[in-house]
Amino acid sequence: MSHVMNTYARLPVAFTHGEGVWLYDDTGKRYLDALSGIAVNTLGHAHPRLVKAIAEQAGKLIHTSNLYRIPLQEQLADRIAETSGMDEVFFCNSGCEANEAAIKLARMYGHNKGVELPHIIVMESAFHGRTMATLSATGNRKTQAGFEPLVQGFIRVPYKDIEAVRRIAQHDRNVVAVLLEMIQGEGGVNVADTEFQRELRAICDDKGWLMMCDEVQCGMGRTGKWYGWQHAGTRPDVMTLAKGLASGVPIGACVTAGNARGLFGPGNHGSTFGGNPLACAAGLATFDTIVDDKLMDNAIAIGDLIRKSMAEALADVAGVVDIRGQGLMIGIELDRPCGVLMGRAAEQGLLLSVTADRVIRLLPALTFSADEAQTLVSMLAPMIRDFLANG
Repeated sequence: MSHVMNTYARLPVAFTHGEGVWLYDDTGKRYLDALSGIAVNTLGHAHPRLVKAIAEQAGKLIHTSNLYRIPLQEQLADRIAETSGMDEVFFCNSGCEANEAAIKLARMYGHNKGVELPHIIVMESAFHGRTMATLSATGNRKTQAGFEPLVQGFIRVPYKDIEAVRRIAQHDRNVVAVLLEMIQGEGGVNVADTEFQRELRAICDDKGWLMMCDEVQCGMGRTGKWYGWQHAGTRPDVMTLAKGLASGVPIGACVTAGNARGLFGPGNHGSTFGGNPLACAAGLATFDTIVDDKLMDNAIAIGDLIRKSMAEALADVAGVVDIRGQGLMIGIELDRPCGVLMGRAAEQGLLLSVTADRVIRLLPALTFSADEAQTLVSMLAPMIRDFLANG
């Protein structure tokens, strides 16, 4: 009997080590990792530069707490500010913690403006985390069920529906912010188009709302730019990061600019472990490697190759609804639930996930090569064909 709480329907496989984009289980079987720990392992597995940075830092200092200056944290904050054009960074340990900070910022912003009951507009099919506030902001009833009463103050609109946002803007004077993912990961790899992003930014500017972008899954170069919103040039007032920020070492960040800058002061928010030296060393190594190895260019090239090759391989297959995404964040939507493919793929030595019931989600490491992309397609396309033909 395992004493691990039963919160995951785990596949019956345990990995012992990895190399590049390959993982090996305790029987020696090799797996092509097209999931990267759910967009966490930015540099793949056992990347020499990352391993060296973590090992050297572990031998010096792992944790001191935020009661003192942490120079590596200051350096990592500088890198985030330089790449985003934003101003302030609060470090935590996960995406949901970063989004909790964003929600608190929005409420403080509203109260400072005299709004007694601040409202935040959120999107259908969104996923922002599993803490009480973030699951309340999440647009997934399965995530919320059993945890009522939910946190109040969220108004939900259909994703990418700018007219719905405009209607709320006309009559709800309590709105202080909009929170959204530029690419919905858990929601099915849904991409917000450039026009929607720019119109939303304009509404936020006109109404004095905070535009808050959840970049937890699509940030850190995965889309071919540092952050997903940069494709449309719509710099947010608040941005949240986690997952790939330190290539596997837990870290999160809530980043502010514009009207959100300077809202938090001492005592307003905190984190015991957030931004510790070990995590920040891994974050700095991640930034350096992405730049030096031109991994954002690689994300664009390999992502385009995977989508194009999958489209060609499945061109005559009924039941394939869409192949979409940006960079190395890819969704293949089928016309029926396909959760069984996650287990079948693992049996054949391929790691992926299925989200929103019908969307095969691929999140390869930014180090994925063209040959590995073709291997992925050669493994996955026949699997999809067989599933659609035979169930």
